[in-house]
Amino acid sequence: MVTTKVKKGYKKWLIAIFVLLLAGGAVIWWLFTLKYDDTATVKADYTVNEPEFIKEFQQNMTVANKKYSEKIIVVNGTVSEIEMADTTANIKMIDTVTNAYVIFAFQQQHLNEAKQIKKGDKVSIKGSCSNGSFSNILETEYITFKRCAVNK
Repeated sequence: MVTTKVKKGYKKWLIAIFVLLLAGGAVIWWLFTLKYDDTATVKADYTVNEPEFIKEFQQNMTVANKKYSEKIIVVNGTVSEIEMADTTANIKMIDTVTNAYVIFAFQQQHLNEAKQIKKGDKVSIKGSCSNGSFSNILETEYITFKRCAVNK
């Protein structure tokens, strides 16, 4: 009689674990297949100029991250560096006084637009702000953007 109760309890635990694994698998599948709208067509939450934007993060990183994180932002500024690879492009706007910078990772479909940009160009870039942080190695603040496109 005791072994029957143990077997029933064991079956319930197995079923519960199976259901949890199934639910977890569904959530993971949903996250990995999640598609974002093309940033170029999404309305921006904020439009900022690069020097003031960097200063806002330098003054209070926590408040700036709460305000801008995961928001679509248009940043106007001058290109300081361009890092090109086969399938990606990273464009930087650097504050020459503090060496703090904003870095934009371009979406695959906007890579050709990024390749047209030259160092020293004044540009307007729209992207999703990941967050700002401080690099102990570089000893400076940086702000990262993902899914970027040239703002037209």
